[in-house]
Amino acid sequence: MRVRVDLKPEELPRSWYNALADLPFELDPPLDPETMKPIKPEKLLAIFPRPIVEQEASDQRFIPIPEEVLKEYAVYRPTPLFRATYLEEYLQTPARIYYKYEGVSPTGSHKVNTALAQAYYNKIDGTERLVTETGAGQWGSALSYAGKKFDIPVDVYMVKISYEQKPMRKYLMNLFGASVTPSPSEKTSFGKSILQKDPENPGSLGIAIAEALEVALSDEKTRYSLGSVLNHVLLHQTVIGQEIKKQLQIIGDKEPNVIIGCHGGGSNFGGTILPFLPEKLSGKDIEFVAAEPTACPSLTEGEYRYDFGDSAGLTPLLKMYTLGKDFIPPKIHAGGLRYHGSAPIIARMVKEGMITPKSHSQEETFKYAKIFSQLEGIVPAPESAHAIAAAVEYALKAKEQKREMVIVFTLSGHGLHDLTAYA
Repeated sequence: MRVRVDLKPEELPRSWYNALADLPFELDPPLDPETMKPIKPEKLLAIFPRPIVEQEASDQRFIPIPEEVLKEYAVYRPTPLFRATYLEEYLQTPARIYYKYEGVSPTGSHKVNTALAQAYYNKIDGTERLVTETGAGQWGSALSYAGKKFDIPVDVYMVKISYEQKPMRKYLMNLFGASVTPSPSEKTSFGKSILQKDPENPGSLGIAIAEALEVALSDEKTRYSLGSVLNHVLLHQTVIGQEIKKQLQIIGDKEPNVIIGCHGGGSNFGGTILPFLPEKLSGKDIEFVAAEPTACPSLTEGEYRYDFGDSAGLTPLLKMYTLGKDFIPPKIHAGGLRYHGSAPIIARMVKEGMITPKSHSQEETFKYAKIFSQLEGIVPAPESAHAIAAAVEYALKAKEQKREMVIVFTLSGHGLHDLTAYA
């Protein structure tokens, strides 16, 4: 029998956990591409609202979640934690496997956690329009929903290959009133320049970010919104890990051995592991595992250096593991993991040996995604399937070693809009 652990509504976290307060190092600062010196906060105000800029650099350990955001979180949070007993039986492993299911959110993924926060802060700061990019469409869907909730129009530039592979995501964004444009597009100068060089360019997150930023910088009432990578995004996602800690305590497995998340830019992974940072720093034997695609292996094969977050060089330079801003990944179905870079927090933790990065092929991830669907009754998003593949790897290792082990991973979204990938 599958075990489900739920929290009561009043157990919803009331604050986000800020890992910057506890990390045993200082992050290298973002650099201004014009001066190559640390960027001044006022320059970021052309892109983000003031409350977001303040959160980006904050070292306050817990940042209260506004009541208006808590009200919207309560629609779907706290989210359930399941023990994957059917998967354990199939693998014949002594490991206990748990997964945090974020697919119960209004748009089916963890992205809503930060979308609601960002839409709220933009609303109170006077933003009249939001523009963003999206890979597979989870982030675009989430921001479209949040924009509707806080009455802000949203424009989305969606990576062209995902726009073609995943039409249902576009329809979902349209349902919430957002406009969706395949990227690269003829709407921006940078998009036109890409298409002139290669009319069949499949797009990338770096290109889509560049197009969205170009639009945001052309209108003082329009702001850009990002679904991963930056500190404030990982901050908002820490509701995931905070809930996991409480749920593991309820079920009696409060000291996990392995915590896993799929990794693209780092938001769901960071939101899962960072609340466990104090335990790891205190000496607890917890392994943090970032599961990424072999087709876009930023953490396992990228260089640790400063790079732009977009392909046009409009963003501040961030110190991260990167495959290069001009990297065009293969047309894999896990569109949300096709990003050339990584979150500075996650990258530095990898560099310091605090995170274990692992890569998995599309064939392997879909193999275990199908098995998981049939056993556990939930169709995972292709991105989340990478976390499943990593969990299976560790469960089989426990079987080989005849060792009890507690494995936790975040199932960051459902794959009901990704069934063409399974076909």
